[in-house]
Amino acid sequence: MLLMAAEGHLPRLDAAIFADTGWEPRAVYEHLDRIEREIAEPAGIPVLRVSSGNIRTDALDPSKRFASMPLHILNPSGGKGMSRRQCTGQYKIRPIKEKVRELLGRPHPQRIPAGVFVEQWIGISVDEFHRAKDADVAYMKNRFPLIEQDLSRADCLRLLRSRGFGSTPKSACLGCPYHGNAQWRALRDSSPDEWRDVVEFDAAIRTGNARATAEGKPLLGQAYLHRSRRPLDEAPIDHVTAHEWAARQSDVFNSMADTELELGEPDGCSPWSCRSGAPTQADLDLTA
Repeated sequence: MLLMAAEGHLPRLDAAIFADTGWEPRAVYEHLDRIEREIAEPAGIPVLRVSSGNIRTDALDPSKRFASMPLHILNPSGGKGMSRRQCTGQYKIRPIKEKVRELLGRPHPQRIPAGVFVEQWIGISVDEFHRAKDADVAYMKNRFPLIEQDLSRADCLRLLRSRGFGSTPKSACLGCPYHGNAQWRALRDSSPDEWRDVVEFDAAIRTGNARATAEGKPLLGQAYLHRSRRPLDEAPIDHVTAHEWAARQSDVFNSMADTELELGEPDGCSPWSCRSGAPTQADLDLTA
């Protein structure tokens, strides 16, 4: 959408906002720097970076109230669950709303008058039109230009490749529990230092977030980043899932340069349309 706005195929944007969790892959930050330098700045579109803190640091700090990640839980009985996903709201949606209020000149707790709002573009393509939703506040009006232009994910990828952005990385925390095997493999095989970082984090969150543990309320079971509920460096990430196998057979997959990252299991993080959906057991009571 930024590229299309810069080239005049969409109206000029007043600003673009990137919500930084503090724990994105290095490739994402490098890509952000590049599109700011090569696309946004020449078009006069400011890229505003906002943050509510570093999600990794906060999770391991016993003094912090941590907005939980959707960790995969193995209960003592052998039952499986998933902790509540609060991280998107805290580290993505909240800082964006705070910045929008600032842009409107009405920071919290000021009331925003009726009829005062921003038009917010969200990059959902026609493949996932069912994810297009209205905003939950009156001062943000959601718009979906890719759907309006009848653009599919494959169309977007072709456009990016034609402009030299074929290796556009997905935005998601390094240790997002929604990663599929293809994403974990890519991290292990292409970025050893970041892989060590997530393996260490996976081991550190086994009893849940640090504050709950320090307060004597550890998880009844054990928490893991990988859906197999095994330590990340022992998890079966070399297993090719049915979803990934089907993607490998598609024409889109065969035409792509960055196949493992783009068409592995659905993952990636968006403030308004997390591609992995809600946890299947979001409300389990997992503390002692």
